[in-house]
Amino acid sequence: MRPPVRCLLAVPASLALPGLTAHLDKLVYHHGGKSLPPDKPHAFVYFITIHNGSEHTVTLLGRKWVVTHDDGSQLVIEGDKIVGETPRLAPGEQFSYNSYHVTAGPAHSCGSFHGVDDLGRHIHVILPGFDMQIPYGLGGTGPCDV
Repeated sequence: MRPPVRCLLAVPASLALPGLTAHLDKLVYHHGGKSLPPDKPHAFVYFITIHNGSEHTVTLLGRKWVVTHDDGSQLVIEGDKIVGETPRLAPGEQFSYNSYHVTAGPAHSCGSFHGVDDLGRHIHVILPGFDMQIPYGLGGTGPCDV
């Protein structure tokens, strides 16, 4: 069993706005098929919701993800927008989306989203890390769905 992965993703000059949260709604595993490369036959589709429970309107401008594979290699994904959008969330609103990661084996993922609030402050929200485990019988040791 590998040691837990620690993710430090916040932008140093940004604020963790109280009430702004991100969580993994669902993680779905797919194996093989014509759309997956032979060296990365495992696909994980993740469904995420960002909820603005703060008193401020926020605009999400981008994201950063760190995916750590069981072999120790890391993939850092960062950039502008979230699935091509810059969501503007008033208090009480949420933004949900799904995306995916393909891999050769098990991995751990964590992420953060960054943006600005209606006062012009740089803000961020951390998505708690989650494991992408290969199901039993396909070379893995973990369950199929989270």
